[in-house]
Amino acid sequence: MIEIRTSPLSKGEFRRGVFATCDIPAGQLIHEAPVVAYDNEDDVHIEKTILADYVFQYGSNHTAILLGYGSLFNHSYQPNAIYDISFEKHTFDFFAYRDIRAGEEILINYNGDPDCDDILWFMEDEEDSTSS
Repeated sequence: MIEIRTSPLSKGEFRRGVFATCDIPAGQLIHEAPVVAYDNEDDVHIEKTILADYVFQYGSNHTAILLGYGSLFNHSYQPNAIYDISFEKHTFDFFAYRDIRAGEEILINYNGDPDCDDILWFMEDEEDSTSS
């Protein structure tokens, strides 16, 4: 149903994204990503590594690294997928937000809410340079 390919949206060394290998109807579960959680106070160590670009907030006291394809979904303010956190299963569950066509990159809004247009941490530098 999904595969990793080179993404035109991704920056950095690896330039990866998650793509649909078949049509996926709205509401369908796309991927369950298991969680490796750690206390927020340990984030000072992770912030010194590239892993800091791939973590998710996991409740109010924890941060999580997602296994599987979970940390490889790219961001869009017009996402075609959403995620729910399952604290019972310790997974992030990714669902089609709208119908997704085969070959289309699967995108989520990193803000969590598909309609939230808050500036993200990695866009703040771009915002500062365009306002100067």
